[in-house]
Amino acid sequence: MNKKIYFASDFHLGIDARVSSKEREKQIVRWLDLIKEDAKEIYLVGDVFDFWFEYSTVVPKGYVRLLGKLAELRDSGILIYFFIGNHDMWMFKYFEEELDIPIYRKPIERDLLGKKFFIGHGDGLGPGDKGYKRLKKIFANPLCQWLFARIHPNFGIKLALYWSGTSRHSNPAEENFLGEEKEWLLTYSNKKLDEMNADFFVFGHRHLPIDYTLKNGSSRYINLGEWMHYNSYAVFDGEKMEIKFFETNAKAYISK
Repeated sequence: MNKKIYFASDFHLGIDARVSSKEREKQIVRWLDLIKEDAKEIYLVGDVFDFWFEYSTVVPKGYVRLLGKLAELRDSGILIYFFIGNHDMWMFKYFEEELDIPIYRKPIERDLLGKKFFIGHGDGLGPGDKGYKRLKKIFANPLCQWLFARIHPNFGIKLALYWSGTSRHSNPAEENFLGEEKEWLLTYSNKKLDEMNADFFVFGHRHLPIDYTLKNGSSRYINLGEWMHYNSYAVFDGEKMEIKFFETNAKAYISK
């Protein structure tokens, strides 16, 4: 059977949405069970958790089904890569040491099945959003991380979940494609083409499944959407890159 490359992002486990977080975790595990038959590599492109902070001997409660399934897939030989998102940026060595899954804090370039990919969560890229970019520098500061680690987990994790909850999670009924000039990750991808060649620019963060042909007429911007409502993901088989949906009837925005 041909081996495929899978991409997904923005599970936001830890908050309820269309279904509870626990039920969504079970859906994700069912999806992983489905794709393990032909998956060569799996890219988890950020915001898998709505909040994550690793104390030296403590990890957030829950997610045992997902973590166990990832360990099983990794032990079976499937390569898995984890990208830090804006909600789980306080991830450190746990995935690497316990699950043998490397983590990435910045976008990467990768050749996959004969095509070039540029892959990243997407937060802080493109024009605008200067307030968040300043905030990200604070959260990424080692001193700030060290200070937060001094807070007892019973209080620290509750406080962080409150911060995380202040970030609104979109309802798909309220989401629309904003057009080429206003979709900041699309703008970033078109600009990136001026300095590099890539067949696919793959991001999360936007929460809207998008498949858009870029200015050169051949490269494509793929946004993976999210799993709070869409249950969307992308799959590449060496010839075709598609956005698909698991246990929903949602649709992606696809440019003509």
